[in-house]
Amino acid sequence: MNSTDGPRDGKHVSRREFVRTTAGLTAAAALPLIPSTAWAAATAHVAGSDTIRVGLIGCGGRGTGAAMQSLQAAPETQVVALADVFGDRLQNSRGYIARHERGKVDDEHCYLGFDAYQQLIDHAEVDLVILATPPHFRPMHLEAAIKAGKHVFMEKPVAVDGPGIRQVIAAGQEAQRQGLSIVAGTQRRHETCYLEAMKRLQDGAIGEVISARCYWNQGGLWMNERQDAWSDMEWQLRNWLYFTWLSGDHIVEQHVHNLDAVNWAMGGHPVKAMGMGGRQVRTSPKYGHIFDHFAIEYEYANGGFLESMCRQIDGCASRVEEVVYGTAGRMRTHSGYAEIFGPKAWRFEGDNGEPYVQEHVDLIASVREGQGLNEAQRIAESTLTAIMGRMSAYTGQEITWEQALNSQERLGPDVYEFGSLPVPPVAVPGRTPFV
Repeated sequence: MNSTDGPRDGKHVSRREFVRTTAGLTAAAALPLIPSTAWAAATAHVAGSDTIRVGLIGCGGRGTGAAMQSLQAAPETQVVALADVFGDRLQNSRGYIARHERGKVDDEHCYLGFDAYQQLIDHAEVDLVILATPPHFRPMHLEAAIKAGKHVFMEKPVAVDGPGIRQVIAAGQEAQRQGLSIVAGTQRRHETCYLEAMKRLQDGAIGEVISARCYWNQGGLWMNERQDAWSDMEWQLRNWLYFTWLSGDHIVEQHVHNLDAVNWAMGGHPVKAMGMGGRQVRTSPKYGHIFDHFAIEYEYANGGFLESMCRQIDGCASRVEEVVYGTAGRMRTHSGYAEIFGPKAWRFEGDNGEPYVQEHVDLIASVREGQGLNEAQRIAESTLTAIMGRMSAYTGQEITWEQALNSQERLGPDVYEFGSLPVPPVAVPGRTPFV
C-alpha cells in the first residue's frame, strides 16, 4: 500500500465490507510442508510449461523485489497486473519491473485504491498473487485470493492481531481444501544452510533441544517526513513501520524471522510469553507510537525456553542470529551461515544459493506439480509468537498462547479513507490493558 494519485474506484472502503472475522478458531494442526528442492531440480519441474501469470498487490520496495524474484525463479512467470493505494508507488514499481522482458504491465491492469486488491483479483487473469502491502491488510487480501482460487506468495508477517491470525488460519485451511499453494516470505525456510542445519538438529546432532536465544538488533530504518498535503491516513500508510495497526511493531514486522527459526528448531510454538520493552530513543511523533526495543522470554510446551531480543536504535551493538542449545551441543545460524558445536560439530560450507529467489522457485514448482505447498499455518503461528511478545511488553502481563490467539483486539480503523486518523497513545506497561 504505498501516493497521491486518486484511486480509480472506492476512495473509502468499510472494513466490514471485506473483513470477515473467523472468531472462535483455535490453532489447528500444522499443515503439511513440502521441503525445498535444489535450484536446478525445482526449475526443471516448471520448464517448458505454460505461463504463470503473476499479480502484485502492494508496489513498495519489498513487493517490487518479490515480483522481480518471481521472474528470476522460472522462465514461464510473467507479471501481468499491479495494485496499490498510491499511484506514484505503482508507477515507480511498474517502471522498474518493466526492465524485465516479462514484466511489462499495460494500463488496463494497473489498479488503484483501497479496493485495488479486489479489482486485480476480479479483473486480471492471474494465476498467482504476491501480497506485499503493510501487514495489517494481509489477512483480508489472503482470504480474497484463496476465495478466488489463486496461488499466493505473501510477505511476512501475515497479521498484526489475534483476529487477523484467525483469518489467516482459516484461509490456509481453505487453500488446503482447494489444493492451492501458499508460500510466506520467511526465506530462511528455503535457505540451504538453514535447511541442512535443521536437518542435523532434527537428527539429534545437538541432543534434545532445551533452550534458545535470538536477536534482531540493528540501527534505525527509513522514515518519510510528513508533507502538508498528506492526510493522517496517507502519512501513516507512507510510514507504516511506525504504527502498530499497520506493522504490528518491529517485533512482529522484522523479528518474526528469528522467532520463526526458533519455532522451527523447537518443533512448535511457545505456550506463553513474559516481556518488556519501551520507546527510549525514537520518541518523536514522526516515529508514530511503536517501541524501539523489546526483550521477551518465551516458554514452550516441553519446558524449553527462548530469550528473545530486538532493537532499532542507532549507535548500538548489532546482532541478527539464532543460537539453539541442546543436551549435546548447540547450533548457531544467521543469513548465509550455520554451524553446530559439540561432539557432532559441523559448519556449512556449500553453495547457499539465493533464498529470496528460492522461495519463489519452490512455490512455482509446487504449482506446476500440484503439490499444494502450504505455509499458512506455520507462518500464522510464528507471527502470533511475535504478537504475543508484543502484547506482553505493551501490557506488562504474562500472556498465554490461547489469550493471544483468541484476543478480540482488532487494530486499525473501521473505514479506510484518506482523512483524519488519530494516533493511539504509546503503550504503558501496567496501564495498557490486554483486550
